Amino acid sequence: MLPDVKSLTREELDAQFKAWGEPGFRVPQLLDWLYARRAKSWDGMSNLSKVLREKLRTGFSLQTLELARKQGAQDTTQKFLWKLADGQFIESVLIPANPALYGEASDRHTLCISTQVGCAYGCKFCASGLDGWKRNLEVNEIVEQILAVERWHAGELSRLPAETAAAPAAADSRIVNNLVVMGMGEPLANYDNLIKALKIINAPWGAGIGARKITISTSGLAPQIRRLANEPFQFRLAISLHGATDEVRNRIMPVNKKYPLSELIAACDDYQKLKGRMITLEYILIAGINDTLAQTRPLAALARQLYAKVNLIPYNPVEGLPWHRPSEEVCEGFLAALEKLNVIATLRREKGTDIDAACGQLRLKTERELSGSPQL
Repeated sequence: MLPDVKSLTREELDAQFKAWGEPGFRVPQLLDWLYARRAKSWDGMSNLSKVLREKLRTGFSLQTLELARKQGAQDTTQKFLWKLADGQFIESVLIPANPALYGEASDRHTLCISTQVGCAYGCKFCASGLDGWKRNLEVNEIVEQILAVERWHAGELSRLPAETAAAPAAADSRIVNNLVVMGMGEPLANYDNLIKALKIINAPWGAGIGARKITISTSGLAPQIRRLANEPFQFRLAISLHGATDEVRNRIMPVNKKYPLSELIAACDDYQKLKGRMITLEYILIAGINDTLAQTRPLAALARQLYAKVNLIPYNPVEGLPWHRPSEEVCEGFLAALEKLNVIATLRREKGTDIDAACGQLRLKTERELSGSPQL
């Protein structure tokens, strides 16, 4: 298969166009088609010569994601199931910020993207790895998730009545303001493709999302955290912690046996010293596993050591798995206990619980429906 054009940086395109004997001003024209206009074919690139379009067609592919399924929640969270060129499926989730003070719709949206088909790390509560790991996503497949969501959004805008005051111009269809890399897969296990994709996403000629608005999550790959600390970008780091002791993490996160808390925290400490940026500790509250107040003290100690904030997330149940969401009272009590220990903490309220909210769940359901296998 030809390399996809959206897997190349501007510098690589400059070198290719030079080798073809094409003038340099053609590169910005191509980039405009790819990332501003989100072109789906070579033929539509009308200001490029037919000769150049043919060179591009024979030298590169121009893959787009096929929307296989979409679920929209009452709170306007949108989950997308994308079909890749090889028939595999991945998920992205578009999450709005809370409504503005007077009830108008939020104009800020965060997109959660995937980096792998499946996952090899086997967190016991997660749907992403239930059918194992299939492959890493390529650079263009990571980048394309943003472009595909924005194409969908442009299509939604085009269907609004022209006289609707709230309907912006179709050209003003950029919706993704913030990016979180914590969908299907372990992002730092696909390190090289991820970093190259984020360079394209961050670039002004690419998706134009600022580095400080991009968060990378990891379940705890200590060597890659140290490697990330030496990157020149100010990406944010989130740790999928979910347990403040080795005893709890060993029970639900196999990665902790390879990189126990002492090693993970040392890597995070090195990262924080180099970057000087606050880290986020993601903590899914699972009933009877990690939601007791006894966990708040070691969690608070870790947060203070790392100059980190804690993001509490009530568990989204996965059919077939034995884990449950704690009661609202338990979640609120856990939050209050952390705040009393002088920790910056937030509790995620309802976002998308009327869709297959748990990461990887919609993909798994769809694959089993298509194969005729029993559901979870």
